[in-house]
Amino acid sequence: MSHKPKITLMDTTLRDGEQTQGVSFAPGEKVSIAQALLGRLKVDRIEVASAGVSQGEQEAVKKINQWASQHGYLDRVEVLGFVDHTRSVDWITSTGGKVINLLTKGSEKHCRMQLRQSPEQHIENIHKTIDYALEQGVQVNVYLEDWSNGYQDSPEYVYNLITALHEREIGHFMLPDTLGVMSPQEVSIAINDMVTRFPDLAFDFHPHNDYGLATANVMAAVAAGIRSIHCTINCLGERAGNASLAEVAVVLRDKMQIELSIDEEHIVDVSQMVESFSGKFVACNAPILGSDVFTQTAGIHADGDKKGGLYVTNLTPERFARKRTYALGKLAGKASLEQNLDEMGISLSEEDQQKVLAKVIQLGDSKQVITPEDLPFIIADVLGSNDAARVVLIDCTTFGRLNGDSTVELTVAIDGTQQSAKGEGNGAYDAFVHALDEILENYAELQRPRLIDYQVHIPKGGKTNALTEASITWELDTGRKMTTRGVHSNQVVAAMYATLKAINSNVSDLGQFTAFESSTIGA
Repeated sequence: MSHKPKITLMDTTLRDGEQTQGVSFAPGEKVSIAQALLGRLKVDRIEVASAGVSQGEQEAVKKINQWASQHGYLDRVEVLGFVDHTRSVDWITSTGGKVINLLTKGSEKHCRMQLRQSPEQHIENIHKTIDYALEQGVQVNVYLEDWSNGYQDSPEYVYNLITALHEREIGHFMLPDTLGVMSPQEVSIAINDMVTRFPDLAFDFHPHNDYGLATANVMAAVAAGIRSIHCTINCLGERAGNASLAEVAVVLRDKMQIELSIDEEHIVDVSQMVESFSGKFVACNAPILGSDVFTQTAGIHADGDKKGGLYVTNLTPERFARKRTYALGKLAGKASLEQNLDEMGISLSEEDQQKVLAKVIQLGDSKQVITPEDLPFIIADVLGSNDAARVVLIDCTTFGRLNGDSTVELTVAIDGTQQSAKGEGNGAYDAFVHALDEILENYAELQRPRLIDYQVHIPKGGKTNALTEASITWELDTGRKMTTRGVHSNQVVAAMYATLKAINSNVSDLGQFTAFESSTIGA
């Protein structure tokens, strides 16, 4: 068997990705992302900034380079620079950087119309900048900006430019589809021509996703001989963005048997970090990364998986430290319910399963969102038991001042007995939690799970009195994560309901619902 070809990935989230409309990473965020890309995700190279942007940018790059130098990554940190003789190079060296990605004009139109220079003048200026960079000990890569259009309009211009730089100490010649205009066939023809015409040069391909073809174009480029690909986390980038690192990494491995350095287990957690820092959220159905992409909705799919993994592919969630789930709703079938019951360790008789499934479908038909964490409550409701809700909110009064702590007076019923407490905290929810913890301190089995994420959602177009959904993710003592939701017009009360739901669900997690039959739950 022949050895798998090796492809390197250069991530440009911190440079091209930051050109996404509305995205601006704080210096500390840039450092954290750079460390995650190189240290956890094992990206081969990263492009972290454009030279000369701002003082804050300069400080961020300086900190990235300091960390990279300590960990042996310094030659893998790159900065976009310009044909400005000393200015960009000096900016990079002031940060401790060692690599410049020199932005040259890969299109004759750009050269003549934007720079107002002849190709000969542009080449002369490029040489001056390269000479100075090499004198300062800076490695040089060269971008051919708008190469895709430049190659189509005037391939001779592109050939002449590369020929003029051919003998220089240039690590990578980077070929951008700057406006995302190429098709896979066009990529294949153009890249094949470049690598055949200049076989001793190292070419990178830098795709954009304007036609939704970025990942397909990457496949075409690799098949044509490219050995380095540029991409971003979460497809960030100007307009429609760049190629998604997650898609590129998985497609190259699975469909082209390419060897990569990427650690797939960290694709999702790094994506979530960038999502949080950028404020640009991944679609629920985004390949690899979306919250729903490993969820089977149709009952027939759950049935096939249960009987023989019939709907399982090589694209398994476990590769990315995720789990497959089976949706509960109007399309759910018996197998969907059974998969969720098995996961939670709940056993029901055939008759009771049918009752619960009917309720699930009824709720789904009314457009309600049903989660596995809802199951104990649905079961208790359907089978006439209130055991799942041992802790019930009876009353809660909140007080708050603009520049002071909030106070909550709370009353709950535990197994039918009312208990009250008062709590103070930094906001009404924090005060509620303190009061609740005081009440529950004598109930070892009713402790609150560890809160790891808290989100509030209001329906689009909703009015000021619209219902608010508090969605809280918890980590149980078993290590399993669960998300509970509460709905109320008051977002703090919604969070209270979500919290009590987590406590009651945690009780069922400890075994309260294991192996019950209709005879013991009965109406």
